[in-house]
Amino acid sequence: MSDFNILDPAIVSYLGDHSAAPDAVLRDLVERTRAATGGRSRMQVSPDEGALLTLLTRLVGARRAIEVGTFTGYSSICIARGLGDGGRLLCLDVSEDYTAIARDAWLDAGLEDRIELRLGPAIDTLAALAAGDEFGGSDIDLAFVDADKESYAAYYEALLPRVRSGGVILVDNTLWSGRVAAPPSDDDDASTVSLRAFNDAVATDDRVDSFILPVRDGLTLIRIST
Repeated sequence: MSDFNILDPAIVSYLGDHSAAPDAVLRDLVERTRAATGGRSRMQVSPDEGALLTLLTRLVGARRAIEVGTFTGYSSICIARGLGDGGRLLCLDVSEDYTAIARDAWLDAGLEDRIELRLGPAIDTLAALAAGDEFGGSDIDLAFVDADKESYAAYYEALLPRVRSGGVILVDNTLWSGRVAAPPSDDDDASTVSLRAFNDAVATDDRVDSFILPVRDGLTLIRIST
């Protein structure tokens, strides 16, 4: 996530007060992340977005899910808690240090049997998933993407054939502090340029239905319709 909120702070506070509150495991994870990562702790999803991830996972009836970009584990806990009986979540990340914190949090949450972590570039891991792999078919119910913005289009195309019809892909930070809505400029950074192109492509993709929710830094809901 970014440090920008597109909503009035009073509205954000109200939403937080009327969302499922984080439990002791998540509150401790927030503090551990802040202590271990400093300013990078802003990359962690917010408690209200975490509650939304759990709700969306339950609404889809998800049992198989993939997360691209795990950081210290907040979002993965929220998704794993929303999975149905026997559900499993595959987490993809490149950082052994950050995901070490996530592993401890999964143990604290009693979710270690629901979550599998594979380290390495996510696009390579997705490409290597074989049909015999637990996550290698085309029956993934839900995917959550919160990683390097320049690769969003590649992650999207890699996930599309793996998510079942009626399944969803959730993509974080798609409003990017409001910069995607500003007129293009030569001073735009690569992430802003990539996110604009990604948003444009998804909005016109007839394989899916989509909507950008103005939650925190923007969360795009993508339903596979083909």
